[in-house]
Amino acid sequence: MSTETMTLPTTGREIQLASRPHGWPVPENFRLAETALPELAEGQILVKNIAMSVDPYMRGRMNDSKSYSQPFELDAALNGGAVGEVIASRSPERAVGDVVVHLLGWRDYAVLPATANTKVDPTLASPTAFLGALGMTGLTAYAGLTRIAAFKPGDTVFVSGAAGAVGSLVGQIAKNLGAGRVIGSAGSPAKVARLLELGFDAAFDYHDGPAVELLKDALGEGEGIDVYFDNVGGEQLEAAIELMNRGGRIAMCGAISQYNSTEAPVGPRNLAAAIGKELTLRGFLVGSHADLVPEFMGAMAQWLAAGTIDFDETVVHGLENAPTAFIDLLRGANTGKMVLTLD
Repeated sequence: MSTETMTLPTTGREIQLASRPHGWPVPENFRLAETALPELAEGQILVKNIAMSVDPYMRGRMNDSKSYSQPFELDAALNGGAVGEVIASRSPERAVGDVVVHLLGWRDYAVLPATANTKVDPTLASPTAFLGALGMTGLTAYAGLTRIAAFKPGDTVFVSGAAGAVGSLVGQIAKNLGAGRVIGSAGSPAKVARLLELGFDAAFDYHDGPAVELLKDALGEGEGIDVYFDNVGGEQLEAAIELMNRGGRIAMCGAISQYNSTEAPVGPRNLAAAIGKELTLRGFLVGSHADLVPEFMGAMAQWLAAGTIDFDETVVHGLENAPTAFIDLLRGANTGKMVLTLD
């Protein structure tokens, strides 16, 4: 059991959900509050958060509707992935100074069971990397590509939202595993240029025209898609179905184009094409694939060490700016992983 001589905080700041968004979130949906920290019980630790993850899926949890994850409560702190340093411990499982990843972000300090976190080695990478390439983001990319989409060397892969945290890793993992061709879509010329720097064979800005035409041009005459990793849904999913090869596989990871919609979602209107093409469309949640962690971590560590995978971060500073970071994320202001540092 660890002890410490430092003066421990008795209060902490947190971001609360003040009201549920209707359509696009606005700053008024959030509140910065100061609350009392509970005394540590036996088996608990106090973590000073270093950084928190800002992720699109959190938008769905702001609705009061049934989903795969519990809705956020009104007038209570939001939560999500975070990395921090243990500053007090009442458990032999964790010592003061340990760096851990846990799920109580959106606050300065987190009190949690010593068993409800993962200890990481900060000498391997910066703390924020364990929220991105070496964390749940990287596992999402790896599991979706290798298990859900059953990737095979030589496959032609299309990734939507490819300049985002997950998408940028999907394309690079595919290249490392022997993809024949990797194509990405993104939301600006600068992001398209970045994808080409990361090794994508082709990329397009989805604002430049109908998705099906842009994707057809990127593929080349007579070419089709074997694997589609879908982060966007809507028009780009419809375009991918149109251009899939027979027996193609679609990993459905997200549908950010629809998260803030107040109207019926767009398409895909051509879903029946999946029958004749014998396509597989499979949704997935990363939490169902924790058994892949050792395999993923081994592979990702090697790729990072070899320099064959790079990862971008868009960093926002200060807990008070977390709502703005989240709103900006939904509008595509990030390249790579959006993280917020609590300094």
